[in-house]
Amino acid sequence: MSFQPLPDVTDDSAAFWQGGVDGVLRIHRCRQCSTWFHPPTPVCPECLSMDVGPEATSGRATVQGFSVNMQPWAPDMEVPYVVAVVSVTDAPGVQLTTRLVDVSPDAVTVGMLVEVIFQHVDDIYLPLFRPVIEPSEAS
Repeated sequence: MSFQPLPDVTDDSAAFWQGGVDGVLRIHRCRQCSTWFHPPTPVCPECLSMDVGPEATSGRATVQGFSVNMQPWAPDMEVPYVVAVVSVTDAPGVQLTTRLVDVSPDAVTVGMLVEVIFQHVDDIYLPLFRPVIEPSEAS
């Protein structure tokens, strides 16, 4: 899919949108109460501390829900594609809306384990997710 609106990168969101440069999904976390949160903001939504910042995650997640889009919203948009809500495994409470890739829409299931990959567009690295391939499955 080549058409997609790109996000505005701010000081708070730069680590999230540019983490793909080194292949790391970074999510904001409070250094006072340890709460993970997304979208990134300068204040913890739990304790209101301003001592927050991005931390690396494993990049693994679980599909919580999904939709298969069949509508080409722009002339160069490839369909079908899967939009999913995933919960980040090691960032409790954080869910991301993303696109699933490298999987047939018919094969997607709720509970599927996925891992982040990044699509580089301009100066942004869009976090997309694909099914986890365990080493025993790769051979």
